Amino acid sequence: MSAPLHIAIDAMSGDCGPSVCVPAALEAARAFPDVRFTLIGKQDDLQGQLKLRAAAGAAAATPANLSCLFATQIVEMTDHPREALRRKKDSSMRRALDLVKAGDANACVSAGNTGALMAMAHFVLKMLPGVERPAIVSMIPSRGGHTYMLDLGANASCTPAQLCQFAVMGSVLAADLEGAHEKPRVGLLNIGEEEIKGNEIVQAAHNMLATSDINYVGFVEGHDIFSDKVDVVVTDGFTGNVALKTMEGAARLISDVLREEFTRSPLRKLGALAARPSLRALRTRMDPRQYNGATMVGLNGIVIKSHGGADLFAFQRAIEVAVLEARNGVPERITQRLGTHR
Repeated sequence: MSAPLHIAIDAMSGDCGPSVCVPAALEAARAFPDVRFTLIGKQDDLQGQLKLRAAAGAAAATPANLSCLFATQIVEMTDHPREALRRKKDSSMRRALDLVKAGDANACVSAGNTGALMAMAHFVLKMLPGVERPAIVSMIPSRGGHTYMLDLGANASCTPAQLCQFAVMGSVLAADLEGAHEKPRVGLLNIGEEEIKGNEIVQAAHNMLATSDINYVGFVEGHDIFSDKVDVVVTDGFTGNVALKTMEGAARLISDVLREEFTRSPLRKLGALAARPSLRALRTRMDPRQYNGATMVGLNGIVIKSHGGADLFAFQRAIEVAVLEARNGVPERITQRLGTHR
């Protein structure tokens, strides 16, 4: 009988730390009774949160599949990645990654400092064979449900070969997590769909992808990210991060404008009341918390980065992504696919 999956959780991470990570882990432990979860953090903080939840009647007892591992340090959001790597070897983040490295845990989840997490994960876990650099990939809401996009900030510049590696990894991730697509449609982000558009790097990557065995559909533009045209969008980390932040800003703007317009007069307030079911459905469909949990793909292990400001629901979603990737053996599948791709 194989050992149950094991997820390590950096419970000191994010803006809210244990006050969000602990209850989210409790909910995940109840939702996945066949999976082990380990909360890693300072003893007083973890035990205090568990006692608080028990006293509040959140549950009769801590689930048997949830345990704690104590660490003495915390990687702060302001820590420089190099210093965090050198000086915080007993941090909750580092110990979570060490569990994955040792093969004790199948994945780790952290809402901590992105730069420090990437540096530590790269140092501790190393890269998969055939992968030069890790990439950050996440789901973006789209007309067809969602689109996987990478890189979202790990690499400011990329070579054509690295963009091709991202395409293969994104294709594997989309296929394994969705289940419905044997060969997800992959597009390369560009300033136009025409063959002549784009710089030398994008043009070279396009030519390489056109002869690959993935389902490459060619160049796509920014608006195609939200269409049902592709399942995976590939770009460098500079462009991807700018695009992601632009999406977040546009979403906030739309929300603010709707709120202002629907409260501008008594008649419009009445209209808002009538439109409430549709607005509620729209909010649910576009809720960014549902898409929380970005994968640091390409590492020799599963590392899920949660948004630093994640609430309980969002952080639990990131844990669910870790469980799903661990069950599908995503790193092994990427290694296998890259081996046949070369």
